[in-house]
Amino acid sequence: MTWALALLVGALYSAGLFLALRRSATKIVIGLALVSHGANLLIFTAAGLVRGLVPIAPLGSDSPPPGAPDPLPPALILTAIVISFAVTVFSIVLVKRLAQQAGTDDPRLIGSHDA
Repeated sequence: MTWALALLVGALYSAGLFLALRRSATKIVIGLALVSHGANLLIFTAAGLVRGLVPIAPLGSDSPPPGAPDPLPPALILTAIVISFAVTVFSIVLVKRLAQQAGTDDPRLIGSHDA
């Protein structure tokens, strides 16, 4: 299972980097979103895959049962998902507005025009 997730992380990074180097601002945004998803999956995989145990301390105990997973990586991943969603939505709106004003989403063709 870990090998499959490692291959998926590599595929997400590869596809994201490929799209981030394209000449379309829309593809750049999609590429950065894929890299973000790859990073989330990498953190999830690095935390370890434990089935059946939850990191909740039983009543009267100060710590979770032995062998329970660390609760910090899922919290980090949830935070990263929310932040990457906000950045992606902002980028999509920015690219849409840029394409409306410039008539293209090619970053090379959008230059500074002296007024």
